[in-house]
Amino acid sequence: MKFSHFYILPLLFASIFSLSWATSSHEDFLHCLSLRSNDSSSISKVIYTPNNSSYSSVLESTIRNLRFSTPNTPKPLVIVTPLSTSYIQATIYCSRNHGLQIRTRSGGHDFEGLSYVSEVPFVVIDLVNFRSVDVDVENRVAWVQSGAVLGELYYRIAEKSRTLAFPAGTCHTVGTGGYFTGGGYGLLFRKYGLAADNIIDAQLIDVNGRILDRKSMGEDLFWAIRGGGGGSFGIVLAWKLNLVSIPTTVTVFTVSRTLEQNAIKLIHRWQYIAHELPDEIYSSVSLIRANSSQDGKKTVLASFNSLFLGGLDELVPLMQKRFPELGLVKEDCIEMSWIESILYFGQIQNESLEILLDRNFRSPITSPYYKAKSDYVKEPIPEIGLRGLWSRFSEEEAESAVIGFFAYGGIMDEIPETANPFPHRAGNLYKILYNVGWQEEDNINSERYISWARRVYSYMSSFVSKSPREAYINYRDLDIGTNNKGNTSYAQASIWGRKYFKNNFERLVRVKTMIDPENFFRHEQSIPPLVSSRKKIAH
Repeated sequence: MKFSHFYILPLLFASIFSLSWATSSHEDFLHCLSLRSNDSSSISKVIYTPNNSSYSSVLESTIRNLRFSTPNTPKPLVIVTPLSTSYIQATIYCSRNHGLQIRTRSGGHDFEGLSYVSEVPFVVIDLVNFRSVDVDVENRVAWVQSGAVLGELYYRIAEKSRTLAFPAGTCHTVGTGGYFTGGGYGLLFRKYGLAADNIIDAQLIDVNGRILDRKSMGEDLFWAIRGGGGGSFGIVLAWKLNLVSIPTTVTVFTVSRTLEQNAIKLIHRWQYIAHELPDEIYSSVSLIRANSSQDGKKTVLASFNSLFLGGLDELVPLMQKRFPELGLVKEDCIEMSWIESILYFGQIQNESLEILLDRNFRSPITSPYYKAKSDYVKEPIPEIGLRGLWSRFSEEEAESAVIGFFAYGGIMDEIPETANPFPHRAGNLYKILYNVGWQEEDNINSERYISWARRVYSYMSSFVSKSPREAYINYRDLDIGTNNKGNTSYAQASIWGRKYFKNNFERLVRVKTMIDPENFFRHEQSIPPLVSSRKKIAH
């Protein structure tokens, strides 16, 4: 059911909200939107409230972690799916005036659901209609709107060129808007750096409704939005990307070994080798529980995954020289195009390239319910430490757990920590992702699985970075610290902020204080402004 006249909305929705203050804010917000719009009937078509038959389907369309899709999960009072920037400007204005928070969603992959969940009354701006991709092959650039998913970006680039790409991730349903704000690593990051390292312009709407590009926002704000996390500085509408060169043929391989096949010794050796491999090689190891081929008992399977920017005739002798223990042979390798490698690493290699345009696709890699955490490793973990990690997979909760090691090195060692807010550069051997998943029927036991992830994280504390124990913001983890619902001190936010950003956190706070001193754009891990500055503005 759609509404064309907003003056009747207060009557329709009064019964939904039992608390008078919530009802009033909600009604006033909708009325404000109708007044701020040049065409009330048009804007009504992109507004969804709990009274609307499409509300649930729109809300659930890109909820990627069903931990945050339960009857008890707080829901937005209104979802806006804007068709133009004026709708976003109106939503910001009316939310500010009527005491509602905004959560902005591009792909819905926030690991803690912060793009569509809040503990206080809130509105979701869903950028599903902001997803154009404009590729300029001649100038090797592309403009992509924040609602586009990575698959749409990759597909549009591949349509026009087999020798250009963009260094981003392998999960094609991830929204570009959120992904870029966290830095964004992928198959090309050892060669070309992060996605954020290859962004050369942007369009942002600030708290006052101004539309700013790189020149008008200034270098400090442009620095902050490329890796400083989403939901702190405004709403980024679009990004200008520098496209990078790739060969027409790349080579991939996956070599798997169990505990009985010396997997621990191989991983121990991998730690010394992977970060020093040529920049053209992406290297990772994934650990899962599996059945032993010997006796059917449970074991741990380690899969060594790589992409090489070149042919197998060059890759195989290189790996045999650098990592002979792995025993790589030509038969392990597959040559393909760059765009096909995205399907390969997404474990959808049997699908056509058009699958990249399906933003509602549910990945076979991740469980519907999950909890994730991250770490950075600066010194090789001894074999005894790896054996202790291995033993955690024998626990019942680890049935659908995945632990990933992602080799650093390459150009990541050369880009300064301060180039953008993402600080995890030189000195890191690899990053770790811990992910434990479960199915709907077991969601009643979700705390057991979450506890497993926390126990593994605790066990790993002596083997990973310290002071701070670093974390990757795109693997958001509220366990490492959160803000208050109201004002949050610099000291409190520093607890989690320095883990994500190290010393860059201080500059992020200064930028926040400059662009959004009253802290309108905020959530559990948003950058806070300096409190003293807010007090000055209030007087």
